[in-house]
Amino acid sequence: MAWNEPGGSGKDNDPWSNPRRSGKPPNIDEAIERLQKKFGGAMGGAGSGKGIAVVAVLLIVVWLLSGIYIIDAGQRGVELQFGKYTDTTSAGPHWILPYPIGTVVKVNVDELRDKQLKMTSLTNDENIVEVRIGSQFLVTDPVKYLFNVRDPEGTLSDVMQSAIREVIGSKKMDNVLTEGRAEIVSLVRDRMQNLLDGYDTGLKVQSVNLQDIQPPEAVQPAFEDAIRAREDEQRYISEASAYANKVVPRARGNAAQIIEQAKGYESKVTNEALGDASRFEQLLKSYKLAPDIARERMYLDAVSGVLSKNKSIVVDSGSGNNVFYLPLGSNDARAPTGKPADFDSLPLPSLPSQADNGNPRGSISSDNRGDLRSRSAP
Repeated sequence: MAWNEPGGSGKDNDPWSNPRRSGKPPNIDEAIERLQKKFGGAMGGAGSGKGIAVVAVLLIVVWLLSGIYIIDAGQRGVELQFGKYTDTTSAGPHWILPYPIGTVVKVNVDELRDKQLKMTSLTNDENIVEVRIGSQFLVTDPVKYLFNVRDPEGTLSDVMQSAIREVIGSKKMDNVLTEGRAEIVSLVRDRMQNLLDGYDTGLKVQSVNLQDIQPPEAVQPAFEDAIRAREDEQRYISEASAYANKVVPRARGNAAQIIEQAKGYESKVTNEALGDASRFEQLLKSYKLAPDIARERMYLDAVSGVLSKNKSIVVDSGSGNNVFYLPLGSNDARAPTGKPADFDSLPLPSLPSQADNGNPRGSISSDNRGDLRSRSAP
């Protein structure tokens, strides 16, 4: 049964046993007097002044002990005395004059603070882009972080917006949407750090992530087409470069081979010309010594060369004289109509001449030499 439940033999079950049947509030003076008597009895019957002194001492001890505090790893404690900075403490137990004289503000210097931002910005060619960017920060100086800026979070947001607008405002839209993203991230990070250092915030930018940057939704299809065209251009350039890398070495090899062949032909023709010139000089010397003999020799050599390239027929006339027949009137020996005759290719008649011992001096082809000897025998 509850203490205030009706019933219970008409007894009041108030656990404090305080007779409040009259409904009047308790007498504060009586309560203080009872406490003084109790503490006075505990002190061996000393006066009430000593009891109050003991209570005061105990309260002072408890108050002083409340000034003990512990700084965790990765934190720094900033001690203030009457609101003024006095010291910065590292991890471990420390003591300070308790409140309201001294206070401690704990700052986590190992915590990576994240800031996300979505905004629009204007490019150098006056186009609008939508940007979603995130950045991570560390507190490097707790004192500067607490006292040099009134609103660190708001300052971070303002610094990010300023850096992004400054960097993107210096770029063209095509560069911003394609290959310029890595450069934008680097420039934004550097610009943010410069601004934070200028404000003396005690913050360090660890990283900047450009999560997305797109033109407005109404013009996205056109920009996607432009991006695809640029990708196709790069692909064609890569294919052309690969083809050039394949063909150019082969062409260079062929060119080197042709050059070597030309050099060989040049050497051959030059040597032949030098040989012909040398033979001509030797022939000239012989001609100067015996012109008639040299002339006859050259004639016989020419006739021999012509006869060796043409068929010759020896006809027995029955009178003991041999008649040579050369097909000078054939089609292959006749020059084409309308063109001058190529006398170098025409067969020349052979006029046999006798040497000193009755032997023929002119050269006759091997096919006719045997018939000539048999028919000219007596």
